[in-house]
Amino acid sequence: MDNKEIESVKKALEKRALGYDSTEVTEEYLGEDSGEVRMVKRKVVQKNVPPDVSALKLLIELNGESVSVEDMSDEDLEKEKRRLIKMLMEEEQ
Repeated sequence: MDNKEIESVKKALEKRALGYDSTEVTEEYLGEDSGEVRMVKRKVVQKNVPPDVSALKLLIELNGESVSVEDMSDEDLEKEKRRLIKMLMEEEQ
């Protein structure tokens, strides 16, 4: 993997670890006797993908943290998530 691919994977992991919102569009088409195809139904759904603890664990490991995630409380995980968000925002600026 080159650096560009590694950065892409890292950003995807960060997104999964922190959770995100997405829009899902479903379209239904109908073929008519004349050979034309037309859309008959379009559905747009907003979805929230919650933070993924497994992705958070991997992100912590990749950052060289020696803390065992299994030993962390929910409060500790939430603090770590906020710390990582702050770190990511600083990197983006």
